[in-house]
Amino acid sequence: MKKIILFAAAMLAFLGLSAQPKFAYVNFSELVQLMPEADQARTTITASGKEAQDTYQSMMDEFNTKYSQYEQKASTWTPAIRESKEKELTDIQRRVQEFSQSIQQELQQQEQQLMAPIYKKAQETLNEIAKNGGYSVVIDRTSALYLDETQWTDLTKEARQALGIPEDRTLESLQAELQAAAANLQQ
Repeated sequence: MKKIILFAAAMLAFLGLSAQPKFAYVNFSELVQLMPEADQARTTITASGKEAQDTYQSMMDEFNTKYSQYEQKASTWTPAIRESKEKELTDIQRRVQEFSQSIQQELQQQEQQLMAPIYKKAQETLNEIAKNGGYSVVIDRTSALYLDETQWTDLTKEARQALGIPEDRTLESLQAELQAAAANLQQ
C-alpha cells in the first residue's frame, strides 16, 4: 500500500513538473487609454483644466489692467498711493503664483483619483482572464525588451472585449478624437 501511495505521489509530482506554464502578454496602457471609462475621466479632467485656465486668465487680466493703470498714472500719484498700488500688484502676482502651483497639484490629484478605478478594473479583468485561461505569467508588451510572440499568447483582444472596447477603436482613432476635441476648444 505504501508503494502505491509513493508511486502516485511521484507521478503527481512528475506531472506537475512536466506541465508547461502558459505565458501571455497584453498592451495594458492601450487597454486603459481606450476604455470607455477613460473617455469620461478625460472629459472631466479637460473641463477642470479649462476652468483652471479661465480662472488663471482672469487673474492675469486683473493684474495686467492694474499694471497698465499703474504705468499710466504712477507719476501723478502721491508716494502713499503709489506704494499702495505696488503692494496691490505684488499681492495679485503672489495670488497668481500660488494659484498656478496649487492648481497643478490639484489637477494631478484629480487625474490620479479618476484613473485609479480604471486601472483597477483593467487589472482585475486581466487577472480574471489569466486565471480562467490558466496562464502563469502575463506581462505588459510595452515593457518587454524582447518577446518571442510565437511562445506567448496575446490577450489584448480578449481583454478589449471584456472591457467593452469597440473593435474599431485604436490609439490612432483616439488621438484623432482628442485632436478634434482640442481644436473645438480653441475655436
